[in-house]
Amino acid sequence: MNRKKTFFILEGAMIAAVYVVLTLAFAPFSFKEFQVRIAEALTILPVFTPTAVPGLAVGCLLANILGGAPLPDVVFGSLATLIGAVGTGMLRNKKPVLAVIPPIAANMLIIPFVLRYAYGVPLPIPVLMGTIGIGEVLSCGVLGLLLYKILLPHRKNVFKTGY
Repeated sequence: MNRKKTFFILEGAMIAAVYVVLTLAFAPFSFKEFQVRIAEALTILPVFTPTAVPGLAVGCLLANILGGAPLPDVVFGSLATLIGAVGTGMLRNKKPVLAVIPPIAANMLIIPFVLRYAYGVPLPIPVLMGTIGIGEVLSCGVLGLLLYKILLPHRKNVFKTGY
């Protein structure tokens, strides 16, 4: 295996691991209808490196499994994170405030249905879209942009497989 491929796998695995740790460490805020999943701040990372896309998807998948989420949340929650990460990667050359929109939108549109049908949350879907949207704006928007500002000056030293 060549060096670049090794770094790609390792970088993605590290991102996945950090996602899992953050989700489980803040589990009371990571699941259910009022959630601010701190790990979603990492969805800004596809701006810096393509390894973040699979890393975030695998991290979300593992976090949901280890967090005891029902199968629909494991599948569709991971899919929402994957869609958001792909969208962020596609907007990597735009303003960072635009790059946080895909994960916010993907989670706002998908997770309310998961909460309703997998968890049996009785709130109306539009209300769940609002609660999830607020949590995503806080985690992806506020924390994600803060992470972006912190990492920007160090991107060449931190990410070995950057664009």
